[in-house]
Amino acid sequence: MPHIHRTLSPVVIDVDGLQRPVTALRASAAKKGWEHARHSHHKAQLLFTVRGIINCEVEDGVWIVPPQCAVWIPGGLEHAARGSGETECYCLFVEPDAAPDLPTSCCTLSVSPLLRELLLRAAGFPELYSLKGPESRLIATLLDELVAAPVEDLHLPMPHDIRLRRLTEMLLADPTDKSTLTDWAVRIGMSERSLTRQLQHEIGMSFGRWRRQLHVILSLQRLAKGDSVQTVALDLGYENASGFVTMFRKAVGKPPARYLADRNSASGFEGEQAPVPGIVLPDTV
Repeated sequence: MPHIHRTLSPVVIDVDGLQRPVTALRASAAKKGWEHARHSHHKAQLLFTVRGIINCEVEDGVWIVPPQCAVWIPGGLEHAARGSGETECYCLFVEPDAAPDLPTSCCTLSVSPLLRELLLRAAGFPELYSLKGPESRLIATLLDELVAAPVEDLHLPMPHDIRLRRLTEMLLADPTDKSTLTDWAVRIGMSERSLTRQLQHEIGMSFGRWRRQLHVILSLQRLAKGDSVQTVALDLGYENASGFVTMFRKAVGKPPARYLADRNSASGFEGEQAPVPGIVLPDTV
């Protein structure tokens, strides 16, 4: 049973026990590199990141949540969360039947300016807001915007096959490894053809695309902590920053510096945070 610790009050809130279709709270963690162990709750959860990057891990994948994005976690799904850099986010807890067409699987969502403002406003509601007043109407609009939010491809799928899991674990341990697909197949005891076919079947990606996606996720973690593009590029095994930037642009549509700058400049939360009740990570995520 998840509990929420408010920063402005010693009161502990049982989110699943609140008899409201939606509960929104602001969460913050000044500690760098916090981590919250695997857990689940009845209500679905939306994690919207204002500052820092959050990684959400479930059995079959890893979702990365950069600033101005959110991850949707269906109710009952076990997940773990980890922050990169100082993080600040908004948590939305939603009853599974609060609205039709809510996502049924874990996914990363792009948050529109309107949805962002609705989240901010809802985070200031009383715990037991009126179900027939203006708060309930705003919540209904928030749910409409949530259903309409586009999905972003910031997901690293994880295979279930034991041999493929071993491959992914080795790559996660050493993302600079430039071994060929043939070499990897030999290491895990599969033919190259079987490896390619099984990866496509389980995660819907080629090996090359999966490795690029891994590099995007790892680089966003590092860049959010303040590491330079040059340092990240070399640490990921690229000969120079140019090759890394080209890969990143192909993957997300923008070079890394522009991508993060656009995300951070779009937040617009300066000066708005003080009056909003909060919670402390990692007791809530």
